[in-house]
Amino acid sequence: MTAINPVVDLTNESDIAVITVDSPPVNALSAAVRTGLGQAILQADADPATRAIVIVCAGRTFIAGADISELGKPSQSITLSEVLDRIEAASKPVIAAMHGTALGGGFELALACHARVAVPSARFGLPEIKLGIFPGAGGTVRLPRLIGARRALERILSGEPFGTEDARAWGALDAVVEEGGLRAGAIAFARAAVDAKRVLRRARDIDERIATDSGRTDLYDAARLDAARRYRGRRSPEAAIEAVCEAVELPFDEALRRARESFLLLAPAPEARALRHVFFAERQVTKIPDVPEDTPVRPVARVGIVGAGTMGGGIAMCFLNAGIPVTIVETSADALARGRAVMERNYDGTVKRGRLTEAEKDARMARLTGALDLAALAECDLVIEAVFETMEVKRDVFARLDRIAKPGAVLASNTSYLDIDVIAAATGRPESVCGMHFFSPANVMRLLEVVRGAKTDKTVVATVMRLARRIGKIAVLVGVCHGFVGNRMLAQRQREANRLILEGALPWDVDRVIYDFGFPMGPFAMSDLAGLDIGWQREASSSSTMKEVLCEMGRRGQKTGAGFYDYDADRTARPAPVVVDAIRALAARKGVAQRTIDDTEILERCVHPMINEGARILEEGKALRASDIDVVWINGYGWPAHRGGPMFHADEIGLGVVLERLRHYQSRIGHGFEPAPLLERLAAEGHGFSDRAR
Repeated sequence: MTAINPVVDLTNESDIAVITVDSPPVNALSAAVRTGLGQAILQADADPATRAIVIVCAGRTFIAGADISELGKPSQSITLSEVLDRIEAASKPVIAAMHGTALGGGFELALACHARVAVPSARFGLPEIKLGIFPGAGGTVRLPRLIGARRALERILSGEPFGTEDARAWGALDAVVEEGGLRAGAIAFARAAVDAKRVLRRARDIDERIATDSGRTDLYDAARLDAARRYRGRRSPEAAIEAVCEAVELPFDEALRRARESFLLLAPAPEARALRHVFFAERQVTKIPDVPEDTPVRPVARVGIVGAGTMGGGIAMCFLNAGIPVTIVETSADALARGRAVMERNYDGTVKRGRLTEAEKDARMARLTGALDLAALAECDLVIEAVFETMEVKRDVFARLDRIAKPGAVLASNTSYLDIDVIAAATGRPESVCGMHFFSPANVMRLLEVVRGAKTDKTVVATVMRLARRIGKIAVLVGVCHGFVGNRMLAQRQREANRLILEGALPWDVDRVIYDFGFPMGPFAMSDLAGLDIGWQREASSSSTMKEVLCEMGRRGQKTGAGFYDYDADRTARPAPVVVDAIRALAARKGVAQRTIDDTEILERCVHPMINEGARILEEGKALRASDIDVVWINGYGWPAHRGGPMFHADEIGLGVVLERLRHYQSRIGHGFEPAPLLERLAAEGHGFSDRAR
């Protein structure tokens, strides 16, 4: 064996050279791996005794992608493209032997080899689109030659992995060898090929597939429609589609050159910077300074839920999906039956879409037990309260749970605003109480705000954070304050949106600006969807806000066919003249002079106060990191990922600029724009929120 460098070695198995990459944990294509591979290929190819070359990886996976930390930076060694050129140009056949996951640059490396073998459990994919780039080392050029342009577009634009069965059927994989026998199987495949003088064709020399795709503009039109729906506002999908089109229509080397040039333009661009930030932020969010990874956790084998309404049922599904039995308690048999029926309908919809089998649905529902008495929760390891959002009701539930739940059980509230410490004080075990704020629909939304009370034990924090991963959530630890992180910041946007329409902007203008920024919908469309009568009481209504005025008019949102918008039978929204009149009347009663408001002011007044509130949250220690706030907003509130979250966005435009605009609106409008001290300090120092983390 020859050690090429600390992470790559070269071994000769008689006439077959075996290059092994051993760079834990995932054999990422770091500078050292690329350098070692480049040297090993040259050395093996130059050896007259070598008839074929096998590339294999040690550890739990094949090369699982690029070293993300290097993206957008000057290369410190041989580039991946140069490594792949050497592999492709080798005079001896090169075979990629894959196990675990071959992703991104790892799969591109395999595509540049002359053949590919894998174990049955291997997975492959090109996830670069999720990072604001596309497969820039030839994936867009080689993959269409192997599996055709349509399938290549699907794999590149989805970014989702696929298995050996599909890879073999499509033409991306040449052989499947037995589990545990990858190295020997790959060597045997290589030796059999050279013994039989079988030509292993390079992807660049395979033209049959793309010949039938030439001139098929319908393929690219369909891909653009899909990308517009899935990645609204992003540049990288169009660049990827163009690269695949050029792979079909241009000579190989020209298409490869253009793809590399396009990739190099995308990698340092704002979209890619933002999505890289999100990638690292979602991995950083689990790191809690005073709760290390080895903190003991409490076992959770059964979960109890109080309340079978929209939230309770959705929360129950999260645990049922993860194989955890659930006992759900309601106050009446009718309420329990309604909750169970909603869950059944949700699962039926998933079955109908082909994402779940009937047997899997039945297995999940079989894990659910209904009850009408809290005593049924006595043996649960975790109990989550999802009842009406009032402190009196929640304290009563927790006082009763305190008498029923077994010692060591975690008691959690799904409250979205209320003080966890006040709730915990209703029990004799505040150390076992925390907040678990799920987002609606709970069985779909990824975010979970984990609220740490003043007395919450570290083992509870560790238990819930780890459990969140088990049920497919991304958990963010937050502190106790009204609305926690997400809703506290949302209140700032809602206040300004409501001010703006009284001052002269129309609801659909505000919604359009927010939508064009990248949100799935604006604040008024969102209010109509949720229902304007949430929290509204007729007897207490005083016509003092537009929400009250509309509810008094019977315009409660989409469910009544009218809210801020008018809705037809298909719930298609149309601007409502009657709402314009109502807004003007309310503004006149309040003495607010209306004026023309441009899009820039709408965006700044909706977004900058959120950033300012985020700075206050950081200063108060209610969030650990600015990037944690970004994770909350991207996964819970629809902040466009390609803009990186509100705090990253602030860094991108400059804290000095944010501060200047806040002061501008403070001088004109007053309350709501007072700059946070942390924002003022960082701006004065020329720093950003990310600098504070470092």
